[in-house]
Amino acid sequence: MRTDSQTHFHNCASAFPYLDCSMFTGSAARSASTMSFTILVVIEMFNACNSLSEDESLLVLPLWTNPYLIAAIALSMGLHFVILYVPFFHDIFSVTYLNWEEWRAVLWLSLPVIFIDEVLKFISMRFVSEYNS
Repeated sequence: MRTDSQTHFHNCASAFPYLDCSMFTGSAARSASTMSFTILVVIEMFNACNSLSEDESLLVLPLWTNPYLIAAIALSMGLHFVILYVPFFHDIFSVTYLNWEEWRAVLWLSLPVIFIDEVLKFISMRFVSEYNS
């Protein structure tokens, strides 16, 4: 559900004087969109790792058992780094550089996908094995 501040951000300062509207303009907006974009990319790369097996943990079936998946993830992340760190692409994608603090935040926000899927695989295997017995 969208709020008025999300649909009328161009009129933010006049319509919502109590909000800090700088988040919608300039480097703050580019930084926020870059963080969002990067978090989505990293989450999808972690989901690709999780998809190696529907029911086997990454601890049982490690990532290196599928070198094509590793190559695809490396290529995807390489292209993402090109978008972030080659200035030519900054205006095309409306992104900016990420520093080490921002990369740490990206990883902290993206990493739970791995743990959530591992827990779901454990629960699924536990109930499936009990159901089949």
